[in-house]
Amino acid sequence: MNIFFMSYGCDKNLVDSEKMLGLLSKEGFSLCQSPEDAEVIVVNTCCFIDDAKSESIDGILEAAAYKNGKCKILAAVGCLAQRYREEIRKEIPEVDVCLGTGSFELIVDAVKDALKGKNVEIFRNPEDEEIDFSSSRILTTGGYYAYLKIAEGCDKHCTYCIIPSIKGKYKSVPMEDILREANDLVKSGVKELILVAQETTLYGTDLYQKKLLPKLLEELNKIEDLEWIRLLYCYPEEITDELIQAIKTLPKVCHYIDMPIQHSEDRILKKMGRRTSRKDLVEVVEKLRKEIPDICIRTTLITGFPGETEEEHKGLMDFIDTLEFDRLGVFAYSREEDTPAAEFKDQVSDEIKERRLDELMSLQQQIAFDNADRCVGEELKVLIEGRLPDENVYVGRTYKDAPDVDGYIFLNNDRELLSGDFVKARVTGSSEYDLTGEIL
Repeated sequence: MNIFFMSYGCDKNLVDSEKMLGLLSKEGFSLCQSPEDAEVIVVNTCCFIDDAKSESIDGILEAAAYKNGKCKILAAVGCLAQRYREEIRKEIPEVDVCLGTGSFELIVDAVKDALKGKNVEIFRNPEDEEIDFSSSRILTTGGYYAYLKIAEGCDKHCTYCIIPSIKGKYKSVPMEDILREANDLVKSGVKELILVAQETTLYGTDLYQKKLLPKLLEELNKIEDLEWIRLLYCYPEEITDELIQAIKTLPKVCHYIDMPIQHSEDRILKKMGRRTSRKDLVEVVEKLRKEIPDICIRTTLITGFPGETEEEHKGLMDFIDTLEFDRLGVFAYSREEDTPAAEFKDQVSDEIKERRLDELMSLQQQIAFDNADRCVGEELKVLIEGRLPDENVYVGRTYKDAPDVDGYIFLNNDRELLSGDFVKARVTGSSEYDLTGEIL
């Protein structure tokens, strides 16, 4: 029986989708490339912000249209299904299966029950979930890099965020399970492991009563044939000297860190429920750059948070102009129901949010272009991701570039290379966010 997956939202969702694919494949389901050919369609949803909700709802509606063809079963799973189960059942009756967060390992039984004519709903209280972290996966990333989820849930309770009420408390994956999965992925051909969680820096605090991300990196660094380990979602207040030294000294750990800060101004940070100040943020960035001079720092911001003044927006602009982050993304504040910030006074208009977002991104664009120019002449290790059709040009990533969110390097080359190969290249030019180079 053919099955088609639609996965929305973050890379953590993608891991769940890949694990569900693995479970269904073991039971004889075949992954197909087109929804027209599918007898079962699974939509893994997200509800972090309005755009994510809209995208997930559109995906479910698109899938529902195929119920007029071959599709017998439509399953809505994940965050949106958990949060809006009643609305989905009422408004989209074509949905046969609703599966909440932390229940992906039940997808096979849920689909089989639906094929027998049952209407399936499985939801768990996030605090009661016993998550199965051991499922095998079918990679959808090309096979040479993979996301490795090291924890679920979050204890931070930022005032704008719904995730803790959907995903529950922070739950670290046992280290032995992570290492087993990592070894299996590398044996299957994976060269780069990208560590993800709502917050990777707190890894181990619930299971082992201490931060064990540095230890985990040390153990992953021992895996033969693994080339790169990349860190995402490191909260600035949790970045310790020990973690910085692990990034600095372990040869397989990329000198790259994704560190979401959300804002720079103290009053807004406090309203957001963040646990840093502008001074703290400057100090951690300066320490990272002092200890690891070639580190690439990525961050994300929220603009237009309730009560944000023009002066605070200008303060954020000044902060970005001063620190010159290598990579930066900006989201307009999304007013999420059932979060404290949704009830705050002085909500900022959409027009002002968009204007501030454009100003921040215009500033960062120039910083990024200047950073790219400064790369010319550098010799960098490059992971080949593909080849431009009909050209002798290969597309790759350096240690400074995470998949899908950062830039690429384009290499002229006459010899045959495969996706997943590593080469050494000299940067010869830049074009906006991307680089050009030659293989040495």
